[in-house]
Amino acid sequence: MEKYMEVERSIIKKFRKEIYSKFVSSVYDYKLISDNDKVMVCISGGKDSFLLAKCIQELSKHGFIKFEAKYVVMDPGYNSLNREMIEKNAKLLNIPVEIFDTDIYDIVSRDGMKNPCYLCARMRRGCLYNKAKELGCNKIALGHHFNDVIETTLLSMFYGSEIKTMMPKLHSENFPGLELIRPLYKVHEEDIIAWRKHNELTFINCACRFTENCSINDDSDSKRLEMKNLVKNLKEKNPNVDYNIFKALDNVNLNCILGTKNDGVYKSFLDDYE
Repeated sequence: MEKYMEVERSIIKKFRKEIYSKFVSSVYDYKLISDNDKVMVCISGGKDSFLLAKCIQELSKHGFIKFEAKYVVMDPGYNSLNREMIEKNAKLLNIPVEIFDTDIYDIVSRDGMKNPCYLCARMRRGCLYNKAKELGCNKIALGHHFNDVIETTLLSMFYGSEIKTMMPKLHSENFPGLELIRPLYKVHEEDIIAWRKHNELTFINCACRFTENCSINDDSDSKRLEMKNLVKNLKEKNPNVDYNIFKALDNVNLNCILGTKNDGVYKSFLDDYE
């Protein structure tokens, strides 16, 4: 049996409950993919996006939804080792990727550039939307997972002073007709790591030119890592704490909220108090 077949079998057999069932649940519960959709699956080179691509492949071959998928890698200026690893893994996993080059890293690495991470993220998103339009796709699939949702929520509360989460799907404001979806929304990172280890796969972890030394190893100091460690510590006392945070976002009691904001308009509880 070829390697990619073993990987596919592991998703639908060994990790069916932990990964594939939750992937399918996200797709159906949040109505992420419909008949006749054309989905551009974005592969960054990490474990999450490659797993997403394999799950999308499985759904397109054996699911009840009739849709088309395009597998795309945007190269913002990877070093040769990272580029080669992405190409190697795509071939190993039998994913027909299209790689297109950009000069994003060159632009954001210029001297004096303020907040390069913010600019890089915006440019990457813009390039992906433009590529999706070029391919005639109406949806863009990203590999964010359950833990990303929890960490983003906590970051918004602790550092942004607001309750806001990473949504399973959202419409593009600047590209009408395009929608961003996150099919791994309910899949836990620990199960993705277990899948990677079981199949003895190696992926790039961070290919940013500003932090080249973390291309294979885990991220160093960061606010997101801080949130990850916080949740880990809380789970030692309450194993369900991450699920409870996730569920709370789907169970907001507006009678006990000081204020809400909708489309940038703030409303205080005092407005309807009397």
